[in-house]
Amino acid sequence: MITRFYRLLNFPMKYSLPVFIFSIFIISCTTQKAITVTDQPQLKLIGQYDVPHNQVFQNTTIGGLSGIDYDSENDIYYLISDDRSSTNPARFYTAKIFLSEKAIDSVQFISVKNLLRPGGTIYPNTKQDPFHTPDPEAIRLNKKTNQLVWSSEGERMIKNDTILLRDPSVNIISLDGNHIDSFIVPSNMQMQSVQKGPRHNGTFEGMCFTADYSKLFVSLEEPLFEDGPRAGLNDSSAWVRIIQFDVRSRKPEKQYAYKIDPVAYAAIPPGAFKINGVTDILAINDNQLMVMERSFSTGRKPCTIKIYLAELKNAPDVSGIQSLGSETVKFTGKKLLLNMDDLGIYTDNIEGMTLGPKLPNGRQTLIFVADNNFSKDQVTQFLLFEIL
Repeated sequence: MITRFYRLLNFPMKYSLPVFIFSIFIISCTTQKAITVTDQPQLKLIGQYDVPHNQVFQNTTIGGLSGIDYDSENDIYYLISDDRSSTNPARFYTAKIFLSEKAIDSVQFISVKNLLRPGGTIYPNTKQDPFHTPDPEAIRLNKKTNQLVWSSEGERMIKNDTILLRDPSVNIISLDGNHIDSFIVPSNMQMQSVQKGPRHNGTFEGMCFTADYSKLFVSLEEPLFEDGPRAGLNDSSAWVRIIQFDVRSRKPEKQYAYKIDPVAYAAIPPGAFKINGVTDILAINDNQLMVMERSFSTGRKPCTIKIYLAELKNAPDVSGIQSLGSETVKFTGKKLLLNMDDLGIYTDNIEGMTLGPKLPNGRQTLIFVADNNFSKDQVTQFLLFEIL
């Protein structure tokens, strides 16, 4: 999630449908089936759907949708809200997305469940208990166990005489939201009062399973303090880590170094808030990830969304390297698949992606969702692509 302090601009909500080309073998994180694409596949934007602002569903406000995953067996989507129990208790939704070969016809929310703590209670908000308030970001369905996994970014707030540290987490829950267990977080991912470890609001943003559900990848949004600076303008020196967990033992196995792009646009005024980081990942196979980078700059309302193919096969395990910025590191290779700036549409704070169902023409879909930060100036936006 990004907190927006910007000068609002007006942008037209129109789009054209250009085509982007890439060559990959796609494996859904939720279906355990390889989707083999021959020749030279194309990614085509079909359309978008915007959920009305502050739409109410079962006494909750729909918003902050930062993660999405598709259950192909039941044809439903799991969507997590990054509400820190501020508007309503921390929660996730299930929804139906009705698609055609030309558009997203509608999005119908069908249930909402609270994310529950060990013991079965709801999570508190920051006024009630800031040391136990969650920051939900990603959600994935493990079809092997019929359980959900969700990530929380934790908290790092050093202000005046107040020190608030809460480690990021990866949590296992039932389909009803009941807490089952958690993954073991690597020691270098624990929050610290000194400038070491994760940054505030820059941790476990993206997540996905491999096709056999034996591995779980979790990506940081921004660099650890010791790994170097955050993304700046006109440079590519920012490193983030992607953690590989063993699902059976719930222990971390490896870490990979991934270099993020510079911030796409200068902030207005200079020195105002700007960011680029990894917001979600999808496993293509055991050695390749689809990686989404999201760039935002104050003074520019749209976000720049780029989709990369990351290659892990020859990338070393960097879990034993204390600082990626101080050593010569062989990082994860990446190839640009799509820059949504080229689509001619408005793109909001897109943070979640999933492979969806096949269209009536037999082609695979790819669906994105935007986190509107519960702001009237932003949009809960769904984007639909078809893989030709």
